[in-house]
Amino acid sequence: MEEVDVEPVITNIPAASHGKHLGFAWGPGDILLFETLYKASGSAGSGCAFIHEVRKDEDIYSPILRKLFNESHHIFVGLQTIREDLPSKNKKPQFVSISKNYRSVIRACMEELQQVAVSTKDAQVAMQYGNQVSILLAIELIWNLCEVLFIDAAPAGSLLLHLLDWVRLHKADVDEKARDVLQSESPAEHHDYWDVVMSYVLQGRLDEARQMLMKQANLQPAARNIYKLMDTLLSKMPFYNPGGNQTLTEFDVKWRHWHEEVDRCLQDSSFASNKHLEIICKILVGDEDTLLAHKDLLSTWYHFLVTRLLFCHPTVKPTELHYYAQSCLTMFLDSRSVPEPLDSILLAAFEFDIHQVIKDCSIALNNWWFVAHLTDLLDHCKLLQSHNLHFGSNLREFLLLEYASGLFTHHSLWQLAVDYFDNCPEFGRVYLELQIERVPLDTERKALKVLRICEQRQMSEQVRSICKVMAMRALRNNRLGSALSWSIRAKDAAFATLISERFLQDYCARGTFSDLDLIDNLGPAMLLSDRLTFLGKYREFHKLYGEKRFGEAAKLLLSLMTAKIAPRSFWMTLLTDALPLLEQKEVGRYNVLRIVFHPINNIDA
Repeated sequence: MEEVDVEPVITNIPAASHGKHLGFAWGPGDILLFETLYKASGSAGSGCAFIHEVRKDEDIYSPILRKLFNESHHIFVGLQTIREDLPSKNKKPQFVSISKNYRSVIRACMEELQQVAVSTKDAQVAMQYGNQVSILLAIELIWNLCEVLFIDAAPAGSLLLHLLDWVRLHKADVDEKARDVLQSESPAEHHDYWDVVMSYVLQGRLDEARQMLMKQANLQPAARNIYKLMDTLLSKMPFYNPGGNQTLTEFDVKWRHWHEEVDRCLQDSSFASNKHLEIICKILVGDEDTLLAHKDLLSTWYHFLVTRLLFCHPTVKPTELHYYAQSCLTMFLDSRSVPEPLDSILLAAFEFDIHQVIKDCSIALNNWWFVAHLTDLLDHCKLLQSHNLHFGSNLREFLLLEYASGLFTHHSLWQLAVDYFDNCPEFGRVYLELQIERVPLDTERKALKVLRICEQRQMSEQVRSICKVMAMRALRNNRLGSALSWSIRAKDAAFATLISERFLQDYCARGTFSDLDLIDNLGPAMLLSDRLTFLGKYREFHKLYGEKRFGEAAKLLLSLMTAKIAPRSFWMTLLTDALPLLEQKEVGRYNVLRIVFHPINNIDA
């Protein structure tokens, strides 16, 4: 989206009496007012008050986050074009793809914010960008989980694979640690070596864990047998393949046999001589105490949940998730700890309570972007059909209206909001009509842009209002051509008459017309008012006279007089124009006399 509008200027507020001053700031959908105290230096009453700007939604003023709003707008518009009559099974891959597109935009903005936060030398800016990164991380985490549970709706078997990908994507610090370990002189002796191995196992990345363990085995030839046994156990762990020939029941039987084999090794104390391998063996059998002992590596209760499912319940069904999620949250958090808003949101998602997820996100997050776009996507997936609000609009439309209203307060993002209003069938038109009138028409280019939007939607009242505002502004600046053009576009006969009068007055004062291109090309628009018709025809008379077509000029001048559309103040000018025609042979003397004496007859009448 092209941003052609300039940043709004800062206005200084003159100092008021008694040291009290009124501060104000425009925010998304509101104005915040507050009093400030100001002590001017020097003589009393000099200087201006310091204004502290307060914004409800700071994000729309961030240049990087504006990319998020612009890119997601394109995805949103594309989503609205998906045909409603397509079968759900045909639309599901499209919805999943759109969800991934939204997440890729979030990730791109997050990475850019992270780079700026690291490179800036301003501590306050770094903290601001760091906070925005944290918010986007949480947003992407929630969105990804909603994609797995609601949009993709993965069944048992596939569900765990998606949850593993979800955890791996959002717990990527192990990869950074692994790079440090592998780049060291002796990776197996690095202080983070075993943390990396354990993290790989906890995330189900068993091939990478095996590669790491080989480095340790090479250093300990005497312990090679137990390392080989562990490698065998890790390599034999079955993972469900949704595209394979194996049924979920067959996979479950195979997994249970493997699980029993690992448990036998543990009972036989096969790894008693190596505490690290014994810990890995306990993890593989899903020992809860061992898992909870590695809270620092798991870091979150939902990582603990997915790891516990991987090694205890790999065929978990979607309907069983809420039980395991609640128990893992209780087990992982300290008894004195209070769940964070993010914990409550994720727990609501695991409980398949979509509306609670949206409600909690609306409260916890600092803008409407996330809930508006996620709700719109879920609504297209037919997951919100049963939920309507008491005041008439459904949940999707309510959130889109709130988000778009916030965009409309920004000097350039308001253009995006138009498409959101267009796709709110119940109240979108009303909101657009109200908001479009509040867009400041700073430049003629911006006014034309607003006007085009209104004309495309047959918003005739707003078209007239915009044209009148611009016509009046042009008239105040003595730009008669622009003023006339706007009044014609507004179809305002009274204002067109007023401006035509000004054109004629200027002609009487200067002897020439300004804006000849406009007057010469009025066409049917000159019929808007009698005075505008006269202006156009009178200019046509001058063109005929200049082209020495005196006969046609005389007839036109006569018709202007007989039609009684010439202003009385202009009659003497018309008579003066008629006098040179007396000298022209091709102009009949009778016509000239009619021109000369016609005004006098009108006066007598």
